[in-house]
Amino acid sequence: MLKPGTTLYFVRHGETDWNRAQRYQGQQDIPLNETGRAQAARNGEALKELLNDKAPVLDYVASPLLRARETMEIARIAMGLPKDAYRQDERLAEIRYGHWEGQLWSELPTIDPEGFLARQKDFWGWRPDGGESYAMLSERIAGWLESVEQTTVVVAHGGVMRVLRGLIEGLAPEAIQSLPVPQDKILVLEGDTARLL
Repeated sequence: MLKPGTTLYFVRHGETDWNRAQRYQGQQDIPLNETGRAQAARNGEALKELLNDKAPVLDYVASPLLRARETMEIARIAMGLPKDAYRQDERLAEIRYGHWEGQLWSELPTIDPEGFLARQKDFWGWRPDGGESYAMLSERIAGWLESVEQTTVVVAHGGVMRVLRGLIEGLAPEAIQSLPVPQDKILVLEGDTARLL
């Protein structure tokens, strides 16, 4: 689905306190913690080394959520680029978890036992009240992917990272569910392949 000659350098936002606690964030605006800021700087330094003199001419786009914008700005500073010279795209926002947002993963079997079991049975199609399914997220990200015209540095979220990689590599939902979503590595997407750096 990537246009020929186009590469995506995907960075998941750095850690937040909610990540650390295993609390569902969804589209809640949670800031980075100290670890997350260090991860963002590390990824910026890695991008600077990887991209060299190409860095200033690439497109840069982030989810509008705070943790993604903070990550992008810290990374751009580490790359020696103006921190604010990037676009935002709402299609890159994290999956909406509806009534699960703010809940701890460990408490869900008690708080919403029916929803917890339904998600285990159908990771791809299940959606929480007021939220999205992974199938819906995949459609949203496919629309964004079709709009990509040039090599781009992207900062977004774990759910977005999974479905984007699934779209590029043509993966089944069962495989997408178990994909790693590290916050301290860069996912490089080219052609129909993906690799973590």
